Amino acid sequence: MAIGLSRLGHRVAWTGCVGDDEFGALVLRTLRAEQVDVSHTRTDTDKRPTGLLVRKDGFGDLATVRYYRDGSAGSSVRPDDILPALTPGVRVLHLTGITPALSPSAAAAVRAAAAHAQELGVLVCLDVNYRARLWPAGQARETLLPLARTADILVASADELHLVGDDPSLGEQETVAALLAQGRSEVVITRGGDGASVTSADGSVSAPARLVPVKDVIGAGDAFVAGYLSALLDDLPVEERLHRATATGAFAVTTRGDWEGLPTDLALLDSPPGTTLR
Repeated sequence: MAIGLSRLGHRVAWTGCVGDDEFGALVLRTLRAEQVDVSHTRTDTDKRPTGLLVRKDGFGDLATVRYYRDGSAGSSVRPDDILPALTPGVRVLHLTGITPALSPSAAAAVRAAAAHAQELGVLVCLDVNYRARLWPAGQARETLLPLARTADILVASADELHLVGDDPSLGEQETVAALLAQGRSEVVITRGGDGASVTSADGSVSAPARLVPVKDVIGAGDAFVAGYLSALLDDLPVEERLHRATATGAFAVTTRGDWEGLPTDLALLDSPPGTTLR
């Protein structure tokens, strides 16, 4: 997500913890090469390894992901790792629901960051990003429900929405209405190949997914959020934010890898098939 925003011309910082190992060095080197500020990222010196995920491709576009994050450097992240990054001039704090799943200290870090951002008047965006392999739904709901109440912009897939609604028995429209009534300014629902929608006090806007050849769907959600927040930072209206978000999501699924296909020029998606840029 940070790389996507950087490629679209925004100043971005990523903060967290990596291990003092080859994987941690790779993470930092890759982010620096993409002009993402990692000056507030801690390299762990207590021999905790950099957290990993392993992906196994299956039939068609089906993929299985396994996480190796227990006891990792990333799971040791704490509030004093994060808070120094929230400096004057920061416009958006983006949080993911994966982080609080890693450990109690990581959950505390996310809560502290959201609270401090509110004090500073920084817009908070939370992507629910539920991962069943990291924690059960009941535990996730217990943590994410109060966290969602700190978010200005809430992003969730249609099947994650029940984790951040007070009454999980309610339907989508009722849950979104309740979230707005609690103070969320925008609720963004992603629907994969069926597109996405944004609901605010001004009503609801939907956009279809871009029709592109799909090679790899992993990373599409983060690419979507990068496009959406990029357009928000560019002061574009909701309709244009959704248009950009679906475009960046389309770029992500047309290439292998989580971030490698993220665009620097969004107009490329509308080039005729077979176009060669010389």
